[in-house]
Amino acid sequence: MLELAPYAANPEQSRGRRYPEQAPYGRNQFQRDRDRIIHSSAFRRLEYKTQVFVNHEGDLFRTRLTHSLEVAQIARAIARNLNLQEDLAEGIALAHDLGHTPFGHAGQDALNDCMKAHGGFEHNLQSLRVVDYLEQRYAEFDGLNLSFEMREGILKHCSVKNARTLGDVGERFIKKQQPSLEAQVTNLADEIAYNNHDVDDGLRSGLITLQQLSEVQIFAEHLQQVKKLYPALEGRRLIHETVRRMINAQVVDLSRQSAQLIAETAPRNIDEVRSNPPLIAFSDAMRKQQNELKRFLRTQLYQHYRVNRMSAKARLIIRELFAVFIEDPALMPDEFRAYAEKDQPRAVADYIAGMTDRYAIREYRRLFAIEEQSL
Repeated sequence: MLELAPYAANPEQSRGRRYPEQAPYGRNQFQRDRDRIIHSSAFRRLEYKTQVFVNHEGDLFRTRLTHSLEVAQIARAIARNLNLQEDLAEGIALAHDLGHTPFGHAGQDALNDCMKAHGGFEHNLQSLRVVDYLEQRYAEFDGLNLSFEMREGILKHCSVKNARTLGDVGERFIKKQQPSLEAQVTNLADEIAYNNHDVDDGLRSGLITLQQLSEVQIFAEHLQQVKKLYPALEGRRLIHETVRRMINAQVVDLSRQSAQLIAETAPRNIDEVRSNPPLIAFSDAMRKQQNELKRFLRTQLYQHYRVNRMSAKARLIIRELFAVFIEDPALMPDEFRAYAEKDQPRAVADYIAGMTDRYAIREYRRLFAIEEQSL
């Protein structure tokens, strides 16, 4: 096992949990966090929440669960390269999408619109809300009672207004500080995973083509390498060989550039990491290629008419569900009805955000379809 760098997050020096607990036996604090995340109900539901394609469109497309596992693998690899705390990076990766709505970004945007008069909705805040309050598993506290470092990493973005309500985990947004290097690593591991795997899913769906992607530098370079090495290769193997080389190139670039930034800054501990600018970054050349790929995916995949059609349906389902539950909270399950007495809009948002794609579709049919089997 590699020795941790002095600026890595150390589980033995954690800033602790909201509710004190006895130290775990046979595992460190961050491993306990990771295990609690994996055993949570919200983590299991990620299997039926989607990235770009709605769950029923095919079994081979990425879901939030497979995406989170892929982010965790990439984050661990980068953390290992930099002598950082791998368990913390893995746990943040596994938890970072726990608050995502059904139907991907279309669902989040729709729920945010519904909640605008009530504080809005943001999936990073919701992920923290899931691990702090909504998981109901333990006798002595609500939520998972994760360590400060894990909670800090889950909360990737936050307005100063919201940060003031979050106590210790919101302080860095007020003080304009950075999170741990493990959190910074996981943030960019997420970017590597979704960009490259959306390429794979986009090709699998037929919504984008190899010919179109051949105009994107990072894809074209690695496609040519694969064709040169394996002239007869085609189909799925050709795509996989290209995408895996793209991922590797980005992991290597991020690791090398970050190591250089860390060496130049020479933080002596995690507190000095927090007071410096971000130290985990791509090189300028790789960032340029990343941005080109993002622009391509936005225009050619995320705005494809078939994706837009499904997004329109998703927004309709979210809006209609929100409206009917606001009008009559008695239609929600008991645990959400009880909380609705304190804050009805937030209770409705919690219920909808926790739905999987197929559960949201079923709820919509139960409430609006005039069919005997929907009652």
